[in-house]
Amino acid sequence: MSNRIIASITICLGVLSGAQSLAQDSPSNDEILEAWLASPHADSTSRAFRHWDTDGEIPGTCAVCHSTTGIEDYLAAPQVTAGVIPHSVAIGTTVECAACHNENTAALDSILFPNGQTVSTPNSSAICSVCHQGRNSMDQVDDSTAGVGDDEVSPELRFINIHYAAAASTQLGNVVRGGYQYEGRSYVGPFGHVAGLETCVSCHGAHDTEVKLESCTTCHAEATDFRAIRTTPMDILRDGNTGEGIAIVIDQLHDQLEAAIRAYATEVGGGDIVYSPTAFPYFFYDLNGNGIADSEEAVFPNAYLSWTPRLLRAAYNYQFVAKDRGAFAHNPHYVLQLMIDSIEDLAQVATIETSGFTRP
Repeated sequence: MSNRIIASITICLGVLSGAQSLAQDSPSNDEILEAWLASPHADSTSRAFRHWDTDGEIPGTCAVCHSTTGIEDYLAAPQVTAGVIPHSVAIGTTVECAACHNENTAALDSILFPNGQTVSTPNSSAICSVCHQGRNSMDQVDDSTAGVGDDEVSPELRFINIHYAAAASTQLGNVVRGGYQYEGRSYVGPFGHVAGLETCVSCHGAHDTEVKLESCTTCHAEATDFRAIRTTPMDILRDGNTGEGIAIVIDQLHDQLEAAIRAYATEVGGGDIVYSPTAFPYFFYDLNGNGIADSEEAVFPNAYLSWTPRLLRAAYNYQFVAKDRGAFAHNPHYVLQLMIDSIEDLAQVATIETSGFTRP
């Protein structure tokens, strides 16, 4: 651990210890440190913090969420572009204590999102929302596809990535338009959950980021797994099964959306397409038509470049759901609506088999 990190921890623990004396049940400094060290925010070996090692600096488009220096600089100035500062910062930090415990964070109560909207946010969720919001919205998708026919292959189009773990955009639903929302359809707004579980740290540990199942079993008494919790009595997939967890339904619908994307690309688009969850830019030409992103296919030179606006919208929503692993808890109805609408839009012009849907 670097001397800078140790110094940061020492200073912050000193601040925390003053506040801790006011609350008998607060964790000790050692417990706070242990929890943070076990979290992804402290993993200095992670690509999230090592990606720029060869460059020697982190660009301002990335520094806000991938360094403590970046987020301190972002919060010290007016929010102009969501998650971006106008300068690079040095490598060598993670998301340390000072990222969340400083005077600017303490005063933070509204957050700028990629669609240009500033949203008032509970203070205990505000700092989380700065980074866990993604880096795009439907507005960027619309801007990129303006003037191109829905089913016209355009060499100018590129896949637009929401980025990763955009939980705040999922939770806020139609307010910030994190997913691609189709014209003429209505979308749910913020998912409020229940009293006592309205903020990020109501469910996630403030320092280890983990969620304890005990947070849910007061209401979902028989749950032994987060993914087994059902949040709607509706038969979303019209398969007669209304007892399985909503996360399972989301996964099944996600698979159906992937199949619909492949069918459209083959029949209407510019060639067979395949998705890789780990290789940038995620969508590639399926050279052998087997529906699997083989290692020789999931490489940048084979990136899918035969986009139509209709295909790009659906692929954007597919990635939006794929990169929020907690979407089933953050706003399940919103992501279900996005995927159903994407499939039905593709089905207007491609042969896509479904049993129909019950849209939330």
